[in-house]
Amino acid sequence: MLSVDVALLLGVIVVLRLRRRTESRSRNDEKMTVLIVLLLGVLIAPTPFGQWMRDVLGRLVHGVAGISF
Repeated sequence: MLSVDVALLLGVIVVLRLRRRTESRSRNDEKMTVLIVLLLGVLIAPTPFGQWMRDVLGRLVHGVAGISF
């Protein structure tokens, strides 16, 4: 699937961008990182891995919401 290959590439780019020091980032650099992460999410969402991740997060949120403090 082409979207998985592009998603993998964007995932590597996100990891490399987030490893940099935060003090040296400009506002435009931060906006670019957010845009890349959103695009990565759009590419992962329709894949089986994205569906699995959505199901796991949904169960986790449902479990946490059921806990009363």
